[in-house]
Amino acid sequence: MRIIFALPLLLLGACQVSKDDANNTVSVTYNEEVAANAAADVTNTAENIASDIGNDVGRTTDKVQNSDVDVNVNRDVQTNNP
Repeated sequence: MRIIFALPLLLLGACQVSKDDANNTVSVTYNEEVAANAAADVTNTAENIASDIGNDVGRTTDKVQNSDVDVNVNRDVQTNNP
């Protein structure tokens, strides 16, 4: 979920700044293609992480269900009270 908080920083990377020294101007442009690619990368990463977590949970569940526990109980309890 934390990867979503990085999305604004990735979208900021889609901004391109250029400086024209002859006119002493700065222009900022927003490249939609770069922003869309960054958003797609974040989405793919989040889906891959969720898939990995789901697979790990499934494997852990299988291990827990396949475990055997042997319990030995001594039924012959004696007390030595005088």
